[in-house]
Amino acid sequence: MAPDQQARPILAAVDFSPDSEAALVCAAELAAVYGAPLQVVHVVHDPGDAPGYYAVHGSEKHMQKLEDVAASMFNDFISRIIQERPELVAIESAERILVTGLPVTRILELAGKIQARMIVMGSQGRTGLARALLGSKAEQVVRLAPMPVTIVKSGEECD
Repeated sequence: MAPDQQARPILAAVDFSPDSEAALVCAAELAAVYGAPLQVVHVVHDPGDAPGYYAVHGSEKHMQKLEDVAASMFNDFISRIIQERPELVAIESAERILVTGLPVTRILELAGKIQARMIVMGSQGRTGLARALLGSKAEQVVRLAPMPVTIVKSGEECD
């Protein structure tokens, strides 16, 4: 394997779902096998009903900046997986990337920018008319990515 191939990172795209957790675990295992760095991205997607903010529910209902809530959720997600799966050293040393925009577009842009060896992401299992008309984010990334894409469902082993 050429040295420049070894340096190319594996990009794991996460949305904090069980499927993306499984994808992150798979990406860490693949990074170990390939001796590749791991980069983990979460794309903050503005829901449109409160541009730039997520509603945070607690004892008092209030608004927080979208990026602040997402960054906290991202760190909690990664920290929990590191604690539960300490053998996956690639996750602990992974570069964490938080970007804002349309998930498919931003994942593909980042993968191209870092010259990712592959993209690993979870399947969301959307069904019905929305999927028939638009396709899932995972399906769109598979169709448009110039590099290999691995789609992982929770409960599956990464082989």
